[in-house]
Amino acid sequence: MTRFIFITGGVVSSLGKGLASAALGAVLQARGYKVRLRKLDPYLNVDPGTMSPYQHGECYVTDDGAETDLDLGHYERFTGVASRQSDNITTGRIYSNILAKERRGDYLGATVQVIPHVTDGIKEFVTNDLGDTDFLLCEVGGTVGDIESLPFLEAIRQLGNELGRERACFVHLTLVPWIASAGELKTKPTQHSVQELQSVGIRCDILLCRSEHEIPASARKKIALFCNLREEAVIPALNARTIYEVPIAYHREGFDREVLRHFGLPQPEPDLSRWAHIVKRITEPEGEVNIAIVGKYTNLLDAYKSLAEALAHGGVANNVRVNLNWIESELFEGIEPAFSALDDADAILVPGGFGERGAEGKIRAVRYAREKKVPYFGICFGMQMACIEAARNLVGLQRASTTEFGPTPEPVVGLLTEWTRGNSLERRGAGDNLGGTMRLGAYECDLVSGSRVAEIYGASRIQERHRHRYEVNVNYKTQLERAGLRFSGMSPDGQLPEIVEIPDHPWFVGVQFHPELKSKPFDPHPLFASFVKAALVQSRLV
Repeated sequence: MTRFIFITGGVVSSLGKGLASAALGAVLQARGYKVRLRKLDPYLNVDPGTMSPYQHGECYVTDDGAETDLDLGHYERFTGVASRQSDNITTGRIYSNILAKERRGDYLGATVQVIPHVTDGIKEFVTNDLGDTDFLLCEVGGTVGDIESLPFLEAIRQLGNELGRERACFVHLTLVPWIASAGELKTKPTQHSVQELQSVGIRCDILLCRSEHEIPASARKKIALFCNLREEAVIPALNARTIYEVPIAYHREGFDREVLRHFGLPQPEPDLSRWAHIVKRITEPEGEVNIAIVGKYTNLLDAYKSLAEALAHGGVANNVRVNLNWIESELFEGIEPAFSALDDADAILVPGGFGERGAEGKIRAVRYAREKKVPYFGICFGMQMACIEAARNLVGLQRASTTEFGPTPEPVVGLLTEWTRGNSLERRGAGDNLGGTMRLGAYECDLVSGSRVAEIYGASRIQERHRHRYEVNVNYKTQLERAGLRFSGMSPDGQLPEIVEIPDHPWFVGVQFHPELKSKPFDPHPLFASFVKAALVQSRLV
């Protein structure tokens, strides 16, 4: 029987509901329970796929090709449970489904309303596709009091009544701010947030209190009194040295104990040893490396959330601290490129991205890494720029470019209109909706025997997640290989280049997919572990 834990947030956004959900899931797993995590997003976009990273951060992609909220990355990294299309829904998707039904006449002429049609759609999403899950943790995006969140709050209120307390638990995350001028913590914002939640009919069972300072027993007692809770159900959520210490901290404060107590379930002792090992490696490393990330969304680091975490996991694998230097690619454009910004880099990474802005700077960063023998890792757009750089400067095709930027006489990168996925043929066109023109989700890739990547993976066939519209043109493969670029990974039908490398370079790999999406602290992705190791070797040569 699946039990449901609903996590809401109040006072301000960005308190860490996603991290709290993921950490709780990890601790419940450590006690032997099976968990699944879901996210309800209140915005009207059907999914985050067409949203700018500046608006909503990274768009996370699942194996089955869903473009989802970045919190699903937290869920996977902390629990290892692969997310699916059924684990993230938006207001836009709910309304889109309802309107499609209304146009088909499925409602038989009834007036379509928020209650019950929208709320029923939300409830159906929450309760479907659960399997043998012991706990479904459902995070509600936004902040209590926002008009956009009301249908979701109403839906989980109804579910709480339908399921009963033995199957539903409400967790509320709030802020307990420190007022420096007064020299004390203030509990009033938390009290008001709980009252706001109660005004829509939801009584929280457990209260998480985010704070930068220790919350004294007297403050916890006051919060419990005014919020109608037991003191033990008021859980401090304090800053940690690393996000991977949060499961340990929550267990220490009794968060998981209160959840199991609410449901009247056994409380087997959790094994948190792997989290202790990860924290020790992050906080007490034996060395450090400096990695330059040359991108176009460097002003908002949430745009590269999974990438930053995957590099940290590579550091865990090598027991080193990974220092990231975020560099705007346009810095390398113009008459005098500022390559001095790369002087301290032990390795260079060019991540994914869309659009022409900053592309020439990325190409110049690739050339710098290739010629200076600095370890280079190109991901998605970073691989495409590596192929264009090689075409221009090794093959001699000075006008080599990508059709993403417009017509070009040398389309080294272009829009592929057909490809195979398993036994099916998929198609797309240049005029299709942006949300439907990408190669999304997990695809297989065959590795060339004896290549660097085959050695790194220790396999001949792999499966990785994609999110891109344009592909490296296989018609240029022969020319590029003659010039020294090896195509070491191809789609099973041989039509889609997936990985390129330079054999006589210390470490030069470009991949069309996004390996960062599958990396976990307790299971670092092999490419990132190898890349950080190469950076470590480079640091000792300088």
